[in-house]
Amino acid sequence: MPTSRLEAFSDGVIAIAITLLVLQIKIPSTGVESLRHVLLHQWPAYFSYAVSFLVIGVMWVNHHQIFSHVGRADRVVQFLNLGLLMSIAFVPFPTAVVGEFINSSSGEQTAAVLYGVCFTIIALFFNTLWQYVIRTPGILEADADPRVIRGITRSYRPGMPLYASATAIAFVSPIASVALFGAIAIFYMLSPARFGGAAG
Repeated sequence: MPTSRLEAFSDGVIAIAITLLVLQIKIPSTGVESLRHVLLHQWPAYFSYAVSFLVIGVMWVNHHQIFSHVGRADRVVQFLNLGLLMSIAFVPFPTAVVGEFINSSSGEQTAAVLYGVCFTIIALFFNTLWQYVIRTPGILEADADPRVIRGITRSYRPGMPLYASATAIAFVSPIASVALFGAIAIFYMLSPARFGGAAG
């Protein structure tokens, strides 16, 4: 099938997931002694929202980057993409858990690990989808730029190790672990073409 319907569906799912993030930030109830104090006390929710929005936003850009080089989508591409979207749609849940527990005296490690596992699974789907696309004849566009294809491949290689390492940091510092996912997102803001280099 052409990729237009798949891309439109993907855009819709990602847009819903990224919009749901803001719903995890609670509105303070009336009658609180100090609204300013309550709003400041909710900084973990703002923190997790900002990181998740950044990560999903970069994922959307990279998803578009992948499918700009895909000429057609067979059933394997469709189902791998569904797995990817399922994982992205799940992000608001661990985001809410992190916002609730990251600054608590108990549960902060579990919250950060849940957050990290979610993003590690997304990285797994991204890599599996991309590897299938480049290894299966007839999927890539015939005129796809080899330098850009190499760049995407090389930029994706450290993805899972980076996400897994950031998850492991949760056992030492949950807040640092979550912050690292934001740093990884910034890394993937770089154009994959910059990783193209020479063939080889």
